[in-house]
Amino acid sequence: MSRVLNRALSTDAIKWGASVAQILGYGATAMGVTPLNLWFFVLGIAGWFIVGMRWNDRAIMLIHIVAMAAMFVGLMTTI
Repeated sequence: MSRVLNRALSTDAIKWGASVAQILGYGATAMGVTPLNLWFFVLGIAGWFIVGMRWNDRAIMLIHIVAMAAMFVGLMTTI
């Protein structure tokens, strides 16, 4: 398998893993499970930030770095 295909497959895995983490975060929020919900969101946001870096997509990186900062503020208020 070529390096380009390997990278595309691993980026796809990160993208799906991050999406599942965020969905789990939404579910945990709906059930009032805190701060676990924030940890799921942090995992999903970090994954999508990595995808943005791999795609060289500054818009994806910007929105997820802002979201990450918000999640860290949320985590600090729960500890």
